[in-house]
Amino acid sequence: MTAAEVRDFRHADEVREFEGKGRIELVHLMGRTVGRATFEPGWRWSVNVRPLAGTELCEVSHLGYCESGRMRVTMADGSQSDIGPGDVMAIAPGHDAETLGNEPCIFLDFGEIEKYAKR
Repeated sequence: MTAAEVRDFRHADEVREFEGKGRIELVHLMGRTVGRATFEPGWRWSVNVRPLAGTELCEVSHLGYCESGRMRVTMADGSQSDIGPGDVMAIAPGHDAETLGNEPCIFLDFGEIEKYAKR
């Protein structure tokens, strides 16, 4: 096994599109997957990813860092959290999400992202 592995999102192993409203670039390192997601203004999980996931809510857990933009996460119980630049997030399965404002939301995800938006 390699002692260190360095990757660049510009040469991602896989790119998944979100129905014209964004994408996620995935890199695989030492058996783990890291994603960099770009969610365009107007993106909403229940509109742009639900058709790919085939579930009522997002059932992937996320552990990530917001680089730019803003997003609102709504849990199944109706509770909401807003995420912005510099925020670190942990989100349990069972949620919807949407971008806020006119700027794309870009974040790094170290959670169960290998399953996210997979056809």
